[in-house]
Amino acid sequence: MFSDKANAIFQNVIDNYKRLNNVNQTFTNKYDKDKDLISHLLYRKCWIDTVQWAYEDLIRDPNIDPVAALELKRKIDASNQDRTDSVEYIDSYFLDKYKDVQPKPDASINSESPAWAIDRLSILALKIYHMHLETVRTDATELHKAACQLKLDTLLIQRKDLSTAIDDLLNAISIGDKYMKVYKQMKMYNDDELNPVLRANK
Repeated sequence: MFSDKANAIFQNVIDNYKRLNNVNQTFTNKYDKDKDLISHLLYRKCWIDTVQWAYEDLIRDPNIDPVAALELKRKIDASNQDRTDSVEYIDSYFLDKYKDVQPKPDASINSESPAWAIDRLSILALKIYHMHLETVRTDATELHKAACQLKLDTLLIQRKDLSTAIDDLLNAISIGDKYMKVYKQMKMYNDDELNPVLRANK
């Protein structure tokens, strides 16, 4: 199933990132886009999410230097744009894959494209990884670890359900029961024509 492949790639990304655990480490995609495009896209997508998770931790440091915080905010903005772009690349992959499928007369549209559901699956992988760490912290109380275990159990169920939903959606698209319609997200805050502050400073 597609979700099995995606979840395995996401776990591999997180493990590879955590070897150095540094937001400035060099990114190397282990998948050749010409040989396995979807794996290439999934690997990059989760890497972006993993780095951004670390950015979000860093910027919440109450003692962060204001200049460093501003620089980090710029990186988060750029990362958000990369994340959106990567989702759109994944949707483009599926649009091309299923371009010859003729939707049935009663085919319906899904409220969420495959790639945005996959985006949530990638974030879930990170939540599960970090919640698991909380359950095994040697400096945490048993009460804290027990509470985190309950949360982890819920996250694991959520991943199972979301994985099933993604697989069902892709299958429905492949047989014409559903059809894809993708809207470009059109982020406005990075556009110097759409953001009034940026426009005023041109």
